[in-house]
Amino acid sequence: MSKPINQGNSAAVEAPFSLKAILPPLMAIIVGMIMVILDSTAVNVAVPNLVQYFNTDLKTVQWAITGYTLALAAVIPLAGYMTDRFGSKQVFLTTIAMFVLGSVLCSVAQTSAQLVLFRVIQGLGGGMVAPIGMAMVFRLAPAERRGSIMGLLGIPMLLAPALGPILSGWLVEYVSWHWIFLINLPIGIVGIIIGIKYLPVTEKKGRAHLDIFGIILAPVAFSMLAYGVNQGGGESWTSTGAIVGLSVGGVALVLFVIAELLQKHPLLELRVFRSSDFTRGIILSWVTQAALFGSMLFVPLYLQQIRNYTPLETGLILLPQALASGVGMPLGGRLFDRIGARPLVFVGLSIISTALFLLSGVTVDTSLPVIMLSLVMMGLGMGLSMMPVNTHVLNSAPREWVGRVTPLTAAAQQVVVSFAVAGMTGYLTSQIAVHMGEMAAGSNPLAAAVQGFDDVFFLSACIAVAGVVLSLILRRPKTAGAAPSPEEPQTDAAMMMGH
Repeated sequence: MSKPINQGNSAAVEAPFSLKAILPPLMAIIVGMIMVILDSTAVNVAVPNLVQYFNTDLKTVQWAITGYTLALAAVIPLAGYMTDRFGSKQVFLTTIAMFVLGSVLCSVAQTSAQLVLFRVIQGLGGGMVAPIGMAMVFRLAPAERRGSIMGLLGIPMLLAPALGPILSGWLVEYVSWHWIFLINLPIGIVGIIIGIKYLPVTEKKGRAHLDIFGIILAPVAFSMLAYGVNQGGGESWTSTGAIVGLSVGGVALVLFVIAELLQKHPLLELRVFRSSDFTRGIILSWVTQAALFGSMLFVPLYLQQIRNYTPLETGLILLPQALASGVGMPLGGRLFDRIGARPLVFVGLSIISTALFLLSGVTVDTSLPVIMLSLVMMGLGMGLSMMPVNTHVLNSAPREWVGRVTPLTAAAQQVVVSFAVAGMTGYLTSQIAVHMGEMAAGSNPLAAAVQGFDDVFFLSACIAVAGVVLSLILRRPKTAGAAPSPEEPQTDAAMMMGH
């Protein structure tokens, strides 16, 4: 399965699946994806040090994160066209090389403006890694083993956010902030070498149709929405930045949707929403991501701001969550192949809901074992539910659109997570202010802050419960697990390559 299927090569279709054969290309994809995800979480821990090093303010340094996010959101929609035009392998390796170049430049930045610019270069490289990587894995795995293979891919997607703070906390405290970027150089070189050697060469559509309107409108829509949400959550939803970003992004998004539906060869294949199974799956995916990623940001904040743990200690406290997700992910993948997504997502989100309800009762002196138990439950629930729902979404899409669906889901996830994080950050700030106003003079301000965190965890728990209810309407896609017909191996192979 790791070799391209050529015309007349029906033996390649009929060859038995071998996990050993796809492990090397899978490893190349995992190395690339874990590098990008790890970096996204690692920089957050270093922000105070960057403010001090560049002798600037927090708002300026936060643009290093905002610029990166905007660049990610802007290029994700281009992934389908780029792979059609130049081939998945070539684009994947090029984007990793660009990400590594941006990382090295970040490590030698002399001013905060340089750091922001180099982070944008990083984001332009990193944005396409996940959608292209997921599409490549989808093509490598046969339908009946797709859940377990996607489960393997999901391990770094959940481990990286938890391990990132540990690694960056240690580097910032004991080495130097420069190394949170420089460490990407050896990882990236290894990923490129493995990729050159083992990634399959897919056919490229040399005459891929260029959707001019899509290429212009998509980056504007996604980047401006991400900017508006970032400004709204960080400052105020009535600030100039938030209003301009959301207005321009919203108009661009509406025009983009109209343009894509009228295009014969659109940049993002929005017609896939005609599949009710796909629509149900992706809405559930958005709810899950909003509950999870919106709340995951606040556990480290609670540990550092309320409990005064160091970045390294916080990272170590989060480690059991990563380990639990590492156990749940392959288990969820294996079970998905047997029983489908609905029971796994129902159980996983039920566990997450329970964990978030536990966290909604934390106080200034809640014992660490109680917090860590909640984190383990969240990790296990994430492992059981995250990749099954993502695989369900891809299985629900017509095979010929897979190459265009992965950028669509990745771009949508970026916007949904941005909204969740920004919205909950604003909610936390407002709730802390409300509780401060309710307290008598001389009361401990920490108590008001803790109540604010409790409110955010309770809101996340309610969102997760909505996900539990939505999981009941999932059903197995009619095409899921269907083997290619022997009479049409070439057609199916071409479809799986997103043509």
